[in-house]
Amino acid sequence: MKTALITGGNRGIGRAIAEGLASDHRVVIGVRDPEAGQTAAREMGCEAVPLDLTQPESFELALAEIGGVDVLVNNAGVLIDSNLINDPEGFETSMQVMVRAPYHLIRLCMPHMAQQGWGRIVNLSSGWGAFAEGLEGPGAYGLAKAALNALTHALPRDLPEGIKVNAMCPGWVATRMGGSSAPLTPEQGADTALWLARLPDDGPTGGFFRRRAPIPW
Repeated sequence: MKTALITGGNRGIGRAIAEGLASDHRVVIGVRDPEAGQTAAREMGCEAVPLDLTQPESFELALAEIGGVDVLVNNAGVLIDSNLINDPEGFETSMQVMVRAPYHLIRLCMPHMAQQGWGRIVNLSSGWGAFAEGLEGPGAYGLAKAALNALTHALPRDLPEGIKVNAMCPGWVATRMGGSSAPLTPEQGADTALWLARLPDDGPTGGFFRRRAPIPW
């Protein structure tokens, strides 16, 4: 049974992804709040590890506790509604959580994936991070997602054979971040991520998807 790590997997889209993978994976959710994470893990029948994406020193310890990740879903994100010029701290936090942390988690998961000759990496992005859709959203959110998209697009040239990485936009989902008026459920938002996590050997890599279809960068 393959092991899947979902960052921010205790609620929202991340929780829907964790629940969707639980039928055929060992699922571990990475959580900033250990107590909330353990509660969610018990409810879902999975495992939880403390993983604060703003504290890179926690990454290696969490991965050592897991013991090898086959499917990495970089789901956790932050939406800071502020002025880019006036809020450098918000910029740094956005880039850390949504670009630097995914990069370093990918890097740290790579030895196990390479040894297995198989791995799937799913980066939760957004249409707000697409140049084609205007790099919208508040603060540094769109910029960070655009950088995550660029990382996704560039990584395949340096990944070992058998490892695939893709980004996806879940759409406007009714979560704490998306708000209650959003038209999609977390389960609907998770669908493309679940598809990418289970891609066959001839599946795509280095792409950007919404509703299981490619979308422009």
